[in-house]
Amino acid sequence: MVKNRSFGSRLVDIANITFFAIIMVVCLLPVWHVFCASFSDASWVLNQNGIIWHISDFNLNGYKLVFNNSSIWTGYVNTLIYVFGTTIIGMFLTVMAAYALSRKGFLWANPLMFLISFTMLFSGGIVPLYILVTQTLNLFDNRWALILPNCMSAFYLILVRTALANVPDSLEESAMLDGAGRFTILFQIMLPLIKATLATIILYYVIGNWNAWFNAMIYLRTRDKYPLQLILKEILVTVSETASTDTTILQESGNSADAALYKQLIKYCTIMVSTVPMFIFYPFIQKYFESGVMIGAIKG
Repeated sequence: MVKNRSFGSRLVDIANITFFAIIMVVCLLPVWHVFCASFSDASWVLNQNGIIWHISDFNLNGYKLVFNNSSIWTGYVNTLIYVFGTTIIGMFLTVMAAYALSRKGFLWANPLMFLISFTMLFSGGIVPLYILVTQTLNLFDNRWALILPNCMSAFYLILVRTALANVPDSLEESAMLDGAGRFTILFQIMLPLIKATLATIILYYVIGNWNAWFNAMIYLRTRDKYPLQLILKEILVTVSETASTDTTILQESGNSADAALYKQLIKYCTIMVSTVPMFIFYPFIQKYFESGVMIGAIKG
């Protein structure tokens, strides 16, 4: 431990702690507001202005209405399909491409990496992408429209490639002398050594696709294929527009309550329902997150 630190050094530490404490509070306040509101009485929530600091008249009426809505469950299933499909396919393609591009004997590695990195700075835009997905690939109103375009990312590829390039060449050479093939070397020797990076990429894939709704809005027309976040977006927009809130949730739940009374409560409960899975998932990956990102930042 460093003793006799200068006044300037201590002042910087105090400023850093204060700054990040403020950032933490700013990030936690909306979560606390939604949490307290979702367990409170509907009429009380409707009459509140500003941040809700505490739970009033604890009840689960909002959650009962939300979970009785079949669209929520359909959205959950669809989101899991999109998240698992994109993550599994994306990780496989990313790892395979990164391994090939990380090998020093691969002649075209540098030119290909230049082209891949170029796409991080410049892209064709949303219109060419829409034409590609809907007309060239003929995936309009198809679940694959939300999976295939999200399977590869230049940023993820660079992170995994850098991590694989940092694995000592002697390990690969020794395995080849023992008769191991490329797949054996990759999956049994190299990937276990970069599990922190892989866990980080999995976290990126899962959170990115769990929160996605825009692509679903432009590519899908069948409501049974909507992901959870698009259902949530519809609920939030409907709730915010007018007092004559869409009564779909109330009708499907069989509740005859006034929609204007429950509209805010339903909004808060739906946000909590869609957010909790990520709160549960993140702690299992968090311990790998920092080291995984730093490995990819050591060298390009």
